[in-house]
Amino acid sequence: MGTRRLGHGTNYHWTEDAELVDLSLPQELTPIPVTIRTELKSVKVNVHETALVVIDMQNDFCEKGGWLDSLGLDWEKDRAPIPPLKRLIPDLRRKGVKIIWVNWGNRKDLANMYPNQMWTSYNVGNGSGLGYGDLNKQGSPILEKASWGSEVVEGLKVEQNQEDILVDKHRFSGFWDTPLDSILKNFGIRNILFAGVNTDQCVLHTLADANFLGYGCIMVKDCVATTSPDYCADATFYNVKGSFGFLTNSDWVIEAFNKVE
Repeated sequence: MGTRRLGHGTNYHWTEDAELVDLSLPQELTPIPVTIRTELKSVKVNVHETALVVIDMQNDFCEKGGWLDSLGLDWEKDRAPIPPLKRLIPDLRRKGVKIIWVNWGNRKDLANMYPNQMWTSYNVGNGSGLGYGDLNKQGSPILEKASWGSEVVEGLKVEQNQEDILVDKHRFSGFWDTPLDSILKNFGIRNILFAGVNTDQCVLHTLADANFLGYGCIMVKDCVATTSPDYCADATFYNVKGSFGFLTNSDWVIEAFNKVE
């Protein structure tokens, strides 16, 4: 047999031939250090070990006729990250940063949703009674995988031909019962830039779990939003900066990566 590669990651794979399985993880890519300004102090990351995780930028949260609109909530607040993400994502793609979209996408039969999760869904918006699997104003099942409500909002584009990755989740944390951690490890990711909605809910809980798993966590402040009261976002920013990682903004990230050749 010839030599074959085991694993998809550039900096994390084995090779095998007729006599040897090489587990030594050869570093094929020269590290590219980038220093990003944050509110606490600057942080240095390796481009090849950094990903942008975009959470729940979906029609049900960010579009007229979606779940939040059907609940009478101010869904337009969740659209605030769209303009900065439209600038940031293409720039990061060009520099080789992995873009990972983590979207809420329930099973059609809701077979893995516990009673407490169902109760929570029915009580969003002060108990409006519209929960997972019910129909939003567009007639789409709320947050059901492959439905209109679960699709990435118009204005942001998933580029699967450029190896963007889609991960379906069904809890506030994108790590709970999903392949996200395995995917990140396979690509040798050690540091994560976080964006999406809602700041104080799915973004925070995904970021906190990433911190517990050992990742370096950087929240991009103008690329997150929430329909919650302002004090919820303020508390989240306080806790991220004090306990879970770093706060930056899209201008600082773009400034840093523009220095990469």
